[in-house]
Amino acid sequence: MTSLAVQAQHEAVLTPLGTELVGALGVEAQVAFGELTLVAPRERIVEVLTALRDRFQFQQLLDVCGADYPDREERFEVVYHLLSLTKNARVRVKVTTDEVQPVPTVIEVYPSAGWFEREAYDMYGMVFEGHPDMRRLLTDYGFEGHPLRKDFPMTGYVEVRYDEEQKRVVYEPVKLTQEFRTFDFLSPWEGAEYPAPVLPGDEKAGVKG
Repeated sequence: MTSLAVQAQHEAVLTPLGTELVGALGVEAQVAFGELTLVAPRERIVEVLTALRDRFQFQQLLDVCGADYPDREERFEVVYHLLSLTKNARVRVKVTTDEVQPVPTVIEVYPSAGWFEREAYDMYGMVFEGHPDMRRLLTDYGFEGHPLRKDFPMTGYVEVRYDEEQKRVVYEPVKLTQEFRTFDFLSPWEGAEYPAPVLPGDEKAGVKG
């Protein structure tokens, strides 16, 4: 069976499920690429996930992750991935938020969310209201900023090295050995006003056999 046939088969199963969930939960549903996505209001996330666990047998929370869209009024999407072993189906639930508005924690529904929510807070700065231990999880002590935000500098703000004189690890502001350059691919060394260099083999491009 081809991948398109498998996708069509999955969507045929998921579309009735999506219709049922929309009617029961009052949320939006989308089916694309063989996957079901529900879009719920932020303040109802505990209610929606509880219903998915108890009424629709989505027993496992596989992940809580995020997506950043800086141009939106609420720039973040918090995305919950659920698995039903009895239905052999997966569902994705999305809510939106920003740097200020908290998202209710779902630890009481899925205890595994504790680590996932801490990771989302660390990487994006999303705040989860009611979380018992809202600390960073992956970054270092005293880290500033949130690495997966699309406005976070790729170089970071500080660099870490071991200092032989002090015999300890030290933190220093990032020092770049050279400025970032925007290369002109027509002539990366001289600039656009010079002719592009001829690479080996290019001289044959205009020769007809």
